[in-house]
Amino acid sequence: RMAEDLADYLRELGIKVHYLHSEIETIERVEILRDLRLGVYDVVVGINLLREGLDLPEVSLVAILDADKEGFLRSETALIQTIGRAARHVHGTAVLYADRITDSMRRAIEETERRRRIQMKYNEEHGIVPTTVVKEVRDLTDRVRRQAAPTAPPDLTPAQLPVEELDRLIRELERQMKRAAEDLEFEKAALLRDQIFELRGILEVKKDTVRRTPQPVRPGGLSE
Repeated sequence: RMAEDLADYLRELGIKVHYLHSEIETIERVEILRDLRLGVYDVVVGINLLREGLDLPEVSLVAILDADKEGFLRSETALIQTIGRAARHVHGTAVLYADRITDSMRRAIEETERRRRIQMKYNEEHGIVPTTVVKEVRDLTDRVRRQAAPTAPPDLTPAQLPVEELDRLIRELERQMKRAAEDLEFEKAALLRDQIFELRGILEVKKDTVRRTPQPVRPGGLSE
């Protein structure tokens, strides 16, 4: 609820903001993030932005609310990943809002500072002046579409696949999702998870249709 209230508050201040909620489809979320890069929105507020394909060099500020609320989304790894969303901007800044510093926060801050010192030393030794990464806007949408698209024949939509083929596709995507999670590719894993969820819905509808379809009756009144 806090995320939604924050989005409403920023909107009242005249800030161009969009609230990302769980009911928004995967590709639509990506389109919203693309609009953020294009300047249609200045701020995106979401409950779990770690799941998004946030390859956004234009992002200069990441604000993490309730950073001291222990859990998966506020673990050391999750905090480092989220803080890193501002790392590609030359003026990138991350702000963690909290009433206390948790062990996860402390380790995440220390690790971020350690990496920063290494990068600054490397830049100084090689005469590198940091600049914001320049990346074409279309790259984000195209990349996520490729990751989220099922590995089905190009001339067939998932709804047109036989039940057996659809079931096989889901199992394959589950393997890819687990592999992505093991490799800490959380964005890719989340996109695959969303695709699996959609495909399971299609599969259930197809199975229900098969169950409801009358079977041909053999001579003697016995159905198959």
